[in-house]
Amino acid sequence: MPATTRAVVEELLHRIGAGDPEHIAGLYAEVSDWKLDWPEAEHGRAATPWIRHRATRADAVAHYRELAEHHVAGRADTEIEHILVDGDDAVVLGEIRQTARPTGRAYRARFALRLTVEQGLVTRHHVYEDSLAVAQAFEADGAEGPGQDH
Repeated sequence: MPATTRAVVEELLHRIGAGDPEHIAGLYAEVSDWKLDWPEAEHGRAATPWIRHRATRADAVAHYRELAEHHVAGRADTEIEHILVDGDDAVVLGEIRQTARPTGRAYRARFALRLTVEQGLVTRHHVYEDSLAVAQAFEADGAEGPGQDH
């Protein structure tokens, strides 16, 4: 019996929390539709290299590795508020709390994660988040923004 959309999403969130990029990526299809809702000009910048569109399972591994490399381990948390499921589609709503490794600044960012699960694998991964809070946490000039912890 194939895994339900909810079961795959819950397992994905569990694996993300555990932090093993290869294990996380095992839930993605070989090719997926991966988009981040950030201004295109900001994709792949040196301070936030994980922020760019992806297309493959190997890209998913790279994403989770880069994300971990640029944040302080042990100073992160995610609050999942809702998981909404409609057939193969799901939306996860919540808030991430991270600390930028290069600046040491903590930030909070609200997010919506839209996923599509087909045959037990994630085929769509679209993230909508407070990109301003994330970008400001990584700014070298020390500017503080509304999404940061003070």
